Amino acid sequence: QVQLVESGGGLVQAGGSLRLSCHASGRTFSSYAMGWFRQAPGKEREFVAGISWSGGTTYYADSVKGRFTISRDNAKNTVYLQMDSLKSEDTAVYYCAATQAIYEGRRYPGQYYYWGQGTQVTVSS
Repeated sequence: QVQLVESGGGLVQAGGSLRLSCHASGRTFSSYAMGWFRQAPGKEREFVAGISWSGGTTYYADSVKGRFTISRDNAKNTVYLQMDSLKSEDTAVYYCAATQAIYEGRRYPGQYYYWGQGTQVTVSS
């Protein structure tokens, strides 16, 4: 069982930056691949970024590639999402999620087993 808690969301102007954090409970955090997803009002939840259990491999949606960076610190049971050059279309609730290591980089929400409660990111233009 893994419990995930996101933090770091907020209101930022277009072009600005935010860093989201997701802290996981449990001693097996390092065995999970992690992902960040987002959901805007009236839209389906979409993949943003993923990272392997070791942190050595990362995956990004085309819409955020070059602007967002996912990373993890297994000693702190935490995964991060650094978001730079934010745009109004990045406005959404952001969720972190955990899945089996063999599913690293998967982009379908149904392939993730554990989810956080989400944190709101609002980008004003």
